Amino acid sequence: MTPPTATAAATDAPPRNPQPRSLTDRLLAAWGVLVLAFLFAPIVVVVIYSFNEGRLLIAWDHFGFGSYTGLLDRPEIRHSVIVSLQVAVLSALVATLLGTTAGVALARRPGRWVVLFLGLLLLISVTPEIVDAVSLLPWMVYLGQDAGLVIFNNGLVRLVVGHSLFSTAVVAYLVRARLVGLDESLEEASADLYAVPWRTFRQITVPLAMPAVLAGFLLSFTLSLDNTIVSAFVQVSGSTPWPVYVLSSLRSGLRPEIAAMSTIMLLVTLLALALMTIVLRRAGDSATDIARNIGG
Repeated sequence: MTPPTATAAATDAPPRNPQPRSLTDRLLAAWGVLVLAFLFAPIVVVVIYSFNEGRLLIAWDHFGFGSYTGLLDRPEIRHSVIVSLQVAVLSALVATLLGTTAGVALARRPGRWVVLFLGLLLLISVTPEIVDAVSLLPWMVYLGQDAGLVIFNNGLVRLVVGHSLFSTAVVAYLVRARLVGLDESLEEASADLYAVPWRTFRQITVPLAMPAVLAGFLLSFTLSLDNTIVSAFVQVSGSTPWPVYVLSSLRSGLRPEIAAMSTIMLLVTLLALALMTIVLRRAGDSATDIARNIGG
C-alpha cells in the first residue's frame, strides 16, 4: 500500500513534460519586448549621451565624465535644479496635507457629498495640463497685482500652487483607498474611551493611513519634478525650474550637461518611486493594489 505522504507528493509534483508555449504566446511575448524597448530606448539614449565629451548633445565625440563635472561650473543649471527641488518638496507637503484630510473625510464621512467631491477630484485629474496652465496664469496675475496679494508675485509660491493641484487629488485617492479597506473599530474604541476627535485623528487615523500618506508625498514629489507646462506659464524671472530651463535650451542647442543632469534627476525619480513601492508593500499592499491606488 502506498503511504499517504508519497501519494500527496506525487499528486502535487509538477508534470515532467510541460506543454510547450504556442506560437501565439511567443509572438505576443516578442511584441511586448519590442514595445518596452521602443518606450525606453529614448531614456537609454539620453543616459548614454550624458557621457558625451562633445560640445553638443547630438554630436558624439568620445566617452568621458566631463558633462557631470561641468555641472559645477554652470550656476544657471544649479539654480534651476535647486528651484525644482524646493518646489517639489513644498508642493508635495501642501498636496500631502490637503490630500490626506480630503482622503480621510471621503473614507470616514460618507454621504451624498462624497460623490460630488470625487467627481471634482476626477475633473482635476483628467483636465489637460495646458488648460490648468492657461487658467492659472491670469488668476495669479489678478491675485498678485489687482487684488494686492503680493505673495502671488513670488515665483516659488506660483509654482507650488500650480504643482500641488493635481498632486492633491492623487494623495486623496491613495489615502481614501487605504482607509476604505480598514476597519473603523480602533477609531470607534478611541471614541468610546472619551478621546477627543483630534486625538483620535492624530493617534489612530493618521498612523493607519501613514503608508498611503508617505507614498502620496513621494509621488507628488516626482510629479512636481516633471511638471513643465504649468511651470512654463506661472514661473517668473529668477525662479525658472529645471524642465523650463531644458525647454529654453532647445533654442541654442542642447549640451551634454543637460543629459547629465537629466540622468541624475531620473535616478532621483526612480529612487522616490522605489521608496513609495516599498512603503506600500510593507503596509501589505500587493502590486495590483499599488497600481489601483495610484490610478485612484
